[in-house]
Amino acid sequence: MPSEYMPLLINMYLCVSHIIITIISNVLNMENIAQQLMALIDASPVNFLAAAYVEEQLKAAGFTHLDAAKPFPMLMPGKGYFVTKNNSAVFAFRMGMSHPAEAGFKLICAHSDSPCFRVKPAAEMHTEGGMVKLNTEVYGGSILYTWFDRPLSLAGRVLLRTANPLKPEVRRLKIERPLLIIPHLAIHFNRQVNEGNKLSKQVDMLPVIGIINDKLEADNLLLKVVAEELGAQMTDILDFDLSLYDTQKAGLVGLNNEFISCGRLDDLAMVHAGLYALLHSSATPMTQVLAVFDNEETGSGTKQGAASPVLRNLLERVVTNDGCGADGLYRALEHSFMISADMAHALHPNYPGKHDPTNHPVMGGGPVIKINANQKYVTDAESAAVFAEICRLAEVPCQYFVNHSDMAGGSTLGNILTSQLPMRGVDMGNPMWGMHSVRETAAVADQEYACKAFTTFFNLK
Repeated sequence: MPSEYMPLLINMYLCVSHIIITIISNVLNMENIAQQLMALIDASPVNFLAAAYVEEQLKAAGFTHLDAAKPFPMLMPGKGYFVTKNNSAVFAFRMGMSHPAEAGFKLICAHSDSPCFRVKPAAEMHTEGGMVKLNTEVYGGSILYTWFDRPLSLAGRVLLRTANPLKPEVRRLKIERPLLIIPHLAIHFNRQVNEGNKLSKQVDMLPVIGIINDKLEADNLLLKVVAEELGAQMTDILDFDLSLYDTQKAGLVGLNNEFISCGRLDDLAMVHAGLYALLHSSATPMTQVLAVFDNEETGSGTKQGAASPVLRNLLERVVTNDGCGADGLYRALEHSFMISADMAHALHPNYPGKHDPTNHPVMGGGPVIKINANQKYVTDAESAAVFAEICRLAEVPCQYFVNHSDMAGGSTLGNILTSQLPMRGVDMGNPMWGMHSVRETAAVADQEYACKAFTTFFNLK
């Protein structure tokens, strides 16, 4: 081979090697992000445990836990802090290098709760044959059919007696082993089941926990299990917030593992992306905020929900920490921008007619900007333009969602928050199938896109 061709061959080799390394790196990064999301999902069967997971990640990254009941210390530029509410909501922030009154906030807002079944007080119900089932109540808008015939267990929080009645001890609980099942009625007793079958939440959806026999005593079954799991005395259990969850782990699906299949993607996928961005960004002039609310699925009307003043109170305390007056918050909001991150509906391959004919996001097509003429979403042309430009800078595709005009849509955090915090904001989310099913589906690529877009947003100077 003539020597004059050697430099060309070397350059070609280096270029091809770089391309191959880049492709491998991107694939490994996507797989890593998917594994991180699935780890969060598996550790977070309920809102309380989702909040605990976020808290642990923040502490490991050096964020300081502040007690909201005490005066805040002097908040230092570039340092990270977080507060919690009700053991189920977390609000983290990294102070900007400029004062918030002058530079404002960059906020990503998501929620920790998902539709499920909550256990009622005095839950045990005894039936013929010695069967014991639990009395439950539906939380949020679950797709009921998806809960049948699955191995279920219990998770949540338990309140234990202390010397101070106003301050019981809070213990989070996740029972790993399957305890319950909601058995479906056999087709032989309902031949029309596949033609539509209206379900009673009080009759059809109650889970069975066991059979009374010489090994299983009839009284206080649930409290005995809870006390045993916690290593506590049953008499010290004052109350609980317990929910059912599907014990099947999150997993990848598809010929190329391109889909994530698990419960609670709505909205833990956006919690993960927001947390990822906060932990993978650095300080900028603006103060970065990650707000993980609770109770979005039931209207946000709680002390830990977006309709409460919990976020406004925190932002005001941050702004006034160094003696700046209340006017500082109003100035800060004028400089601020909020991403309300809640999952979106992808075009369904079996039901394309349910979607808008020209604005139907697809799986793997990137984050979705949500638009509604009647302001069910906070997005307007300006905020949509801002988020689209963020995606462009992050080298991430983005899509748009508008409801089919003959179908009513839902609402989310954005317009609830802007009723108290008048700032620019966009409603968005990743596309998914089966929203509110016990097992939902999203694309691995979209999770990577959201992480990149959010990180770019937090890193904007």
